[in-house]
Amino acid sequence: MLPFNTIEEATTFLGRNLTVAETLWFNYSAQKSDYYLYCHNILFLFLIFTFVPLPLVFVETMRSLGFLKYKIQPKVKMSLSEMFRCYKDVMRMFVLLVGPLQLSSYPSIKMVGIRTGLPLPSMWEILAQLTVYFMIEDYTNYWIHRFLHGKWGYENIHWVHHEYSAPIGFAAPYAHWLEVLILGIPTFLGPAIVPGHMITFWLWIALRQIEAIETHSGYDFPWTPTKYIPFYGGADYHDYHHYVGQQSQSNFASVFTYCDYIYGTDKGYRYHKKVLRKLKVQSRIYGTQNGGSYYAFTQDLKSE
Repeated sequence: MLPFNTIEEATTFLGRNLTVAETLWFNYSAQKSDYYLYCHNILFLFLIFTFVPLPLVFVETMRSLGFLKYKIQPKVKMSLSEMFRCYKDVMRMFVLLVGPLQLSSYPSIKMVGIRTGLPLPSMWEILAQLTVYFMIEDYTNYWIHRFLHGKWGYENIHWVHHEYSAPIGFAAPYAHWLEVLILGIPTFLGPAIVPGHMITFWLWIALRQIEAIETHSGYDFPWTPTKYIPFYGGADYHDYHHYVGQQSQSNFASVFTYCDYIYGTDKGYRYHKKVLRKLKVQSRIYGTQNGGSYYAFTQDLKSE
């Protein structure tokens, strides 16, 4: 709750007029508690988990519209009922674990110093903090993900997430309850180290989940804006990791590719792309249809 009763008081405190954004924020948040504002995350997550994957559901069910050429594993088709079952499982975890965890974790938000007051952060401050959050989460998630692909981690926890060897948007948050808890650590670590405004925290939670849905989409669309982000992995990069499954010792990073490159855990993926390029050359030379499919060299991939 803001310590001002009127905009005039806020203006006096800041020593300047409020910006348009600050006026909107004042009008919305002045009489609301910090806890109430923090709990907006529950609504945002519900809306993201429910509505962001819906265009992918349409694309998957309406293959006749020409989207199949962008499908990374084109021979795998998910029915509407299968996708809805995944959504129900995600919502069950949301109600039983994610929601209560959000409700009870507010003291940690206050402890690290995430603020709700004025002034609002500048756009550059928000972008800088979001960049730091993504970098910290990506690096921490990389090592946790590698642990989860060890024998114990995979057989007891991570196998649930890999039930979808051809991932779909709804499967991004689909995981064992313990994995959901563990991966909350790298998500919160960035805001804990570099605390910012509640608005920045909202954006971070929303963008991270939207990014996860995109990388689990199963489609590599050429017009995706994230293709212009340096070292960004994307759907094709992460889809390979799901396809290989438990045997995968490649593409552990959640967002970027630099950790896999530095630590040599992208060799299987690079070999896979090399084989694809060779198949496409053969396709052009001999007029075959091998290029572009994972399945033309399944055994080669699984042996890497």
